[in-house]
Amino acid sequence: MDKQFVKEIADVNENFAQWYTDVVLKTELVDYGPVKGTMVIRPYGYAIWENIQKDLDVRFKENGAKNAYFPLLIPMSYFTKEAEHVEGFAPEVAVVTHAGGGKLEEPLAIRPTSETIIGTMYSKWIQSYRDLPVIMNQWCNVMRWEKTTRPFLRTSEFLWQEGHTVFATEEEAMENTMRMLEVYKTFAEETLAIPVICGRKTEKEKFAGAVATFGMEAMMLDGKSLQAGTSHYLGQNFSKSFDIKYLDKDGTLKYGYTTSWGVSTRLIGAVIMAHGDQRGLVLPPLVAPVQVVIVPVAAHKGGVNEKANEIEETLVKAGVRAETDYRDMSPGWKFNEWEMKGVPVRIEIGPRDIENGTAVVVRRDGLDKTFVKIDELGKAIPELLLTVQKDMLLRSRERRDKKIIEANSLDGILKGVEGQNFVKAGWCGCRECEDKVKEVAQATARVLCDEEGVPETCAVCGKPAKHKVIFARAY
Repeated sequence: MDKQFVKEIADVNENFAQWYTDVVLKTELVDYGPVKGTMVIRPYGYAIWENIQKDLDVRFKENGAKNAYFPLLIPMSYFTKEAEHVEGFAPEVAVVTHAGGGKLEEPLAIRPTSETIIGTMYSKWIQSYRDLPVIMNQWCNVMRWEKTTRPFLRTSEFLWQEGHTVFATEEEAMENTMRMLEVYKTFAEETLAIPVICGRKTEKEKFAGAVATFGMEAMMLDGKSLQAGTSHYLGQNFSKSFDIKYLDKDGTLKYGYTTSWGVSTRLIGAVIMAHGDQRGLVLPPLVAPVQVVIVPVAAHKGGVNEKANEIEETLVKAGVRAETDYRDMSPGWKFNEWEMKGVPVRIEIGPRDIENGTAVVVRRDGLDKTFVKIDELGKAIPELLLTVQKDMLLRSRERRDKKIIEANSLDGILKGVEGQNFVKAGWCGCRECEDKVKEVAQATARVLCDEEGVPETCAVCGKPAKHKVIFARAY
């Protein structure tokens, strides 16, 4: 590794937080916006989001969702209709009080989430059981006035998708809640190469206004958990608040059952922190903006650039996102830069390679170097990208599984999270014990995993346990 090249990247093992900041800035994923807590997503970072968006959009539509768009500005009175919801979001809501040179009659919230505005519209559109189910999704930005921010992980403005549904029955709504959680899990593992643990959130950790929230938790390289997606069963809480009723077959008016589910640009942060290393990014091929970079060596010699271009055309025809780096810089400098940017595969081609009819192929994930016949690249590279994708998931899962331990005491939970682990422990279900873990270990209950079997006693108070919980420090 060229230490000179990466000298501005902090040591990933000694200062993970600084390493993260250095990587997102130096690889040109983002820059800081002029307003505190905002970020400018640069083209390389936005291309990752576009690949995430394309993949998820197909999955949503396969599950019946139709895309729509709802207003950014929401009357503040809408938020007061669902008491728990407004209480949960009040500290984060940004409010517009003046516009057009004067004070507004009613303040307008810049959407922190859209249950209120969408619920209001659904109440107009839904009249009969024939109108159900309604399954809509919107890709948009939201604003939550955060005190502590970090690019992608927690910013005042971010991009996301939010699905909002209405069903006639509780059973249908709960089925949708769990189905969309599974959609997220499959996407995280297949596309982002990140293994996740899914489960129900505690009452303390659930979404404001939900009956139940189900989360998707991913382990980062530092052992902390990142909530990578959520699916909420809202029951009739919002239906009753916003008068979402339908005339059923029996001639009676009934309230619908609603759900909502979402993921955001936080997923980019997950990819960075789940796969990166001291050299910088390590991107899964399915979301990498550039899957293969071709670097001409001794480009001043006849035929080298032409052969590089030929290889690029072959790969593009094979469906690969390939790019050739013709810049007037040394090959070594280019190797280091593209490694830092996490491009999954690099192809090096020079006069000697052309003479031998082979190209040097380097994998970013393990930096393995092989020689591949030039006329076989069109077949070999797509296969290699699939192998890299699968290998990244396997390595990530192995690393995570080694860092999941069990504890039967508060001290055991503390030592576990200090050792950068996820800790499974029994919990009696009381808020006091959950708060005690936060106070002593700076860890929170991430999800319940009761399906594995519940321990006999609560690790905090020693009383009979009602749940098995994963405790972890989290972003």
